[in-house]
Amino acid sequence: MASAPEELQKDLEEVKVLLEKATRKRVRDALTAEKSKIETEIKNKMQQKSPRKAELLDNEKPAAVVAPITTGYTVKISNYGWDQSDKFVKIYITLTGVHQVPTENVQVHFTERSFDLLVKNLNGKSYSMIVNNLLKPISVEGSSKKVKTDTVLILCRKKAENTRWDYLTQVEKECKEKEKPSYDTETDPSEGLMNVLKKIYEDGDDDMKRTINKAWVESREKQAKGNTEF
Repeated sequence: MASAPEELQKDLEEVKVLLEKATRKRVRDALTAEKSKIETEIKNKMQQKSPRKAELLDNEKPAAVVAPITTGYTVKISNYGWDQSDKFVKIYITLTGVHQVPTENVQVHFTERSFDLLVKNLNGKSYSMIVNNLLKPISVEGSSKKVKTDTVLILCRKKAENTRWDYLTQVEKECKEKEKPSYDTETDPSEGLMNVLKKIYEDGDDDMKRTINKAWVESREKQAKGNTEF
């Protein structure tokens, strides 16, 4: 298939032949105008082609070596806040300037019991946060993220709406429950109190330990005195 300049050249040759054969003035004037028009089109096409050739030659030059954009190291996010509504568990992560990075640089991946956040190339660093073993299942399709001024908001859609989460993760729940003193009603009632005092003694400072020791000694002395009088 002939190119556009070649087609125009053929049209020009045919117009020239017709012009030579034409005898009537009106016909000759029309052919002369058409001849000028085609010649102008050919000239324009050739001018457009020349810069294109130069561009192709430039493209054939070895590409300049571009240094890759370095994003530095990855910072693990450990500080965050969270609350909840009837439908969502909301996690707030503060990152200065996060609203200024491209949208595609803030990525969140959800599973039924976890999510992970990755913020790329924020002030030369990347930031990541991985939360596994969520307290309860979430809806992957219904979960999302929002980027606000200096803040990333992660919205985990509760699978069971109108249920309260006392903790964000199962691990957090287990740790908190281990810290609670156990009270077994089937055993000696004083054992629960002893466990509490033991916990206070272990966590307390020297003054607290002296106070507990003094109270313990006095209590034992009263018990001993009471038994003797009896």
